[in-house]
Amino acid sequence: MTETYWLLFVLLISIAFIILGTTKLKMHPFIVLLFASYITGAMGGLPIDKIASVIATGFGNIMAYIGIVIVLGTIIGVILEKSNAAIKLAEIVLKVVGKRYPALAMSIIGYIVSIPVFCDSAFVILSSLKNSLVAQTGKSSVALSIALATGLYATHTFVPPTPGPIAAAGNLGLENQLGLVIIFGLVVAAFAMFTGYLWASYVGKKYPNTGKNISELKTPPEKISLPSATKSLLPILAPIFLIALRSVATYPTLPFGEGLVFTSLNFLGQPINALLIGFLLSFLLFPSFNKKTLTGWIGDGISAAAPILLITGAGGAFGAILKETQIGDTLGNVLSGYQLGIFLPFIIAATFKTAQGSSTVALVATSALIAPLLGSIGLDSLYGKVLAVMATGAGAMTISHANDSFFWVVTQFSGMDVKTGYKTQTLATLIQGVSSMILIYFLSLIFL
Repeated sequence: MTETYWLLFVLLISIAFIILGTTKLKMHPFIVLLFASYITGAMGGLPIDKIASVIATGFGNIMAYIGIVIVLGTIIGVILEKSNAAIKLAEIVLKVVGKRYPALAMSIIGYIVSIPVFCDSAFVILSSLKNSLVAQTGKSSVALSIALATGLYATHTFVPPTPGPIAAAGNLGLENQLGLVIIFGLVVAAFAMFTGYLWASYVGKKYPNTGKNISELKTPPEKISLPSATKSLLPILAPIFLIALRSVATYPTLPFGEGLVFTSLNFLGQPINALLIGFLLSFLLFPSFNKKTLTGWIGDGISAAAPILLITGAGGAFGAILKETQIGDTLGNVLSGYQLGIFLPFIIAATFKTAQGSSTVALVATSALIAPLLGSIGLDSLYGKVLAVMATGAGAMTISHANDSFFWVVTQFSGMDVKTGYKTQTLATLIQGVSSMILIYFLSLIFL
């Protein structure tokens, strides 16, 4: 029993260090997670000469699974941004939904665009479009801002190939079932998007307009060059479609048989291959093939991927240390008596998110922490692991406040003061996270 208490104390120390390191000390999450791995390994009883090799193995294993996928996905997102394809996607949604429902249009636009583009960048890119709709319709700028923000946030935390959910899937051993994670993620994210839209509509009545007068809001430039709808959609839809098809093809019942169709789908739907196809399709968005596009745009994507790779790899290292020290098993034995089940990943991720601000860090750290616990909390089946990723995602959006960069992007680009931001954006993410978790619980009653 003494050893159990000590290991739990070590876990609390490591979690406290991660939170304090990223908040009070303002250290980069990669360094914090790396130091936390060393601290946990040393205090957890690992031989000193073994700690570095365990860290390196954990880092390498997660990179082998998703390293190239993250790089390719980030490059696709940058190309969509720089080629104005993200604005074209927004234009498509507006034509479908119509300007009669601008808040709903902004929610759907955010839902689609944030699959390949990080939500912070996407909000900045789409702000001019949002302002244009406010000016044209006279609707509340707060309503449209929160609708866009919650739409972006939904797929950001639930749908691969966004780095957070794809890292969580890798930590929980779902590298061969990523299509299933995408399918569940799209469903749960759609529900989160809709609850965000309802909240946005409600607060829009309380805050008709904030920060900027309608007359000050300008429409996007009329002569901006936009790519075609097909070229804009293909880099996003093709990889998701191929990954999902592979999950269907490799299902135990083998619906496509074991011949050429199965072999082809199994190859094309592997995440690296699917994202590579999406990357090649994004070349259709290049206005020309020159140093600016082939070196500049792609180079910007690689640069943007670097910190994500480091954080994800350090999370894998932390998970390997937790596994090697048996801390995960110890925590599982203690928590198994509380019958938390599917709510455990949500609670842990929400704690990480609220304390240190980053949804990606919350997803990576929580999934690494709960990986050894899946058996003890009844989530070691295929669907259990998928729903554990979803529950972690729900926690990782609960809640966004002043320690989250996305909170400041939303408030500053919407002309909100901090008080209004807390009453609208922060409460929106709380509602999204809790309502999504309720849906995930009901899904667990069906699939588990």
